[in-house]
Amino acid sequence: MTNTAPKILIVGGGYAGFYTAWKLEKHLRKGEAEVTMVDPLPYMTYQPFLPEVAAGSIEARHAVVAHRRHLKTTKVVTAKITGIDHAHKVATITPAVGEPWQQEYDQIVVTAGAVSRTFPIPGIADNAIGLKTIEEAVAIRDRLMSNFDKAANLPAGPERDRLLTVVVVGGGFAGIEVFAELRSLASALVKDYPTLSFDDTHFHLVEAMGRIMPEVSLPTSEWVLKDLAKRGAFVHLDTQLTSAIDGVVELSTGESIPTDLIVWTAGVMANPTVVRGGDLPVEERGRIRTRADLRVGTPEEFVEGAWAAGDVSAVPDLTGGGVGGYCVPNAQHAVRQAKLLAKNLVAVLRGEVPKDYFHKNLGAVAGLGLYNGVFQSGKIALKGFVAWVAHRGYHGLAMPSWERKFRVVWGWWNNLWLGRDIVNLQTVQNPRYVFEEFAARPRPPQPVAEVAPAAEKPAEKIASAS
Repeated sequence: MTNTAPKILIVGGGYAGFYTAWKLEKHLRKGEAEVTMVDPLPYMTYQPFLPEVAAGSIEARHAVVAHRRHLKTTKVVTAKITGIDHAHKVATITPAVGEPWQQEYDQIVVTAGAVSRTFPIPGIADNAIGLKTIEEAVAIRDRLMSNFDKAANLPAGPERDRLLTVVVVGGGFAGIEVFAELRSLASALVKDYPTLSFDDTHFHLVEAMGRIMPEVSLPTSEWVLKDLAKRGAFVHLDTQLTSAIDGVVELSTGESIPTDLIVWTAGVMANPTVVRGGDLPVEERGRIRTRADLRVGTPEEFVEGAWAAGDVSAVPDLTGGGVGGYCVPNAQHAVRQAKLLAKNLVAVLRGEVPKDYFHKNLGAVAGLGLYNGVFQSGKIALKGFVAWVAHRGYHGLAMPSWERKFRVVWGWWNNLWLGRDIVNLQTVQNPRYVFEEFAARPRPPQPVAEVAPAAEKPAEKIASAS
């Protein structure tokens, strides 16, 4: 008997993809549709926690959500979507091992997210690190802590200064949060390194605009600047990074900053592998053109069987508060769009009319290191400890599943009494280094010595006797 249930293919397992699959499992009746989700990673990353992971305030594994544990009826495929032929409703799936294959579908949901957007600045591709993945956050933390270990054995001078200098590029929420969290971590580490002092650490943030954190009011952003200055952090406004060759950051002001850790948070772009590898309509900024009801298309017409949400999509912001008329790429929109998308998709399968996405931003909250934060909602602004509590409360509740919530909150509780865990596991990036150093290896073959033929020896003796 042939299964005629509609096939739903979800491209991407981040915020929007995971929540779409999660909610489809709730809304679909048994046998009403087959749902497949494809993502190269086996987990969803809760990106607002990346700055705290980088600062060691949250265990890295607790900031991600395993797809297979929480999606019970969705078929999870750990691979990449490298092509979308919507004209024939076929997608190309490319696994890490094995041959690519074609996947047919009836409905496609594109939620492939975004990647770091960089510019062709010399040295950035070779020396900087982004903050879009859990692996990047862990690497940032381990690099900073490893640099403290190295610097503690050096005399005062240029090399020690370089190891203890951090440069963050981008003054949006992600940049300010990771900058403040790393400054907080470095301040806490100093007490465990008797040969180092607070004044030995140097933190610089580079922002091309004349202000930071455009999501909050100007007075609130100015308070953040003053707070960072009190903690010995330097913010360079109206400044561009012009070069980073060999880790030496050159600024448009003429300043030169040698550093061993450059964190790039200056913008994102829609996942180009998925966007460029398909035939769905794309707008001028490289995002999939999406209607307010989350179907791909324009207000006048939609593409049958195609949906999009999250950072990869250009969804109209009906509240009028978006940039250029579209929803800004953040977790708040991605999660809410995904929840509505699941309802709308089910509605269309049942012959009902989908609803438009409408979400008015209720505010913005950011952590600025332990016991410090900022919160903005309309004209209401909270700062310091109260805002930090609001930050943790909001994101603790927003973390999907009670299992993940418990792990995160339990980690916070332990850190409250036990302090930061300062174990540095940078060597996990090369786990075989000890094994390789001492592993026994076969000896190389020895050259065979040349031996004179036995028949010649008697002749030699006769000749010598005569």
